[in-house]
Amino acid sequence: MKSRFHIHILLTGILAAFLTVQAKAQDDVEYRAEIGGGAGMTTYYGDFSSGLFSNMQPAGAVVLRVTPNPHMAFRVSGMYTQLKGKATDVKTHYELIKDLNYSFETSLADLSITYEYNFWPYGTGKEYRGARRVAPFISIGLGATYASNKNRVWDMSSEGNAESNSKNVFTANVPVGIGVKYRIGDRLNLSLDWQMHFSLSDQLDGMKDPYGINSSGLFKNTDCYSTLMLALTYSFSAKCSTCHKE
Repeated sequence: MKSRFHIHILLTGILAAFLTVQAKAQDDVEYRAEIGGGAGMTTYYGDFSSGLFSNMQPAGAVVLRVTPNPHMAFRVSGMYTQLKGKATDVKTHYELIKDLNYSFETSLADLSITYEYNFWPYGTGKEYRGARRVAPFISIGLGATYASNKNRVWDMSSEGNAESNSKNVFTANVPVGIGVKYRIGDRLNLSLDWQMHFSLSDQLDGMKDPYGINSSGLFKNTDCYSTLMLALTYSFSAKCSTCHKE
């Protein structure tokens, strides 16, 4: 009789623990947004680039994500970095450029809004059925670029290769990228992504049309830059915990 009582107590304890775990899992919530920062490297692509990973420069960013559901997110990011290069790095032989012994150093600020699509639901799996802690994603968006060159911008298409009156360039860019996200904990997120920023300007390197060739097209003969960024974000703004979850 005594042993049966002990078994009953044990089973009651196990059942209570199980129900507590289930209740906690059901109380886990999704979050509407994430905020954090990132660090990475930026590479310049233009008239004076010499390779895919040449003249890489450090970059820092502030990241805000709005997450309507586990399949997608809208990211707002502000980034600061530099672009560097020189004419002697160019492999194409062009006497006018080689003789200039030209080099540039540009401080660059980028503000962009991108749409991210997760290939499968992203989360801990407790707040949304079928969600996974690891999710690859693709992104596309629209951004604004502000570049401040060390020297005044040269316009090689003008007569006399005249300097402009400004060192600063403001233009738009289209960021396109791929990446992967990892949910470290219930609220901590780690992401690694690579983005190519296609700008609408040929003056980010401080020189416009250095080869003197007229071109047309939205992104033809313009300067670009890519960024490899590792970001850590914190989820906040919980959604309604009593809402229906599929």
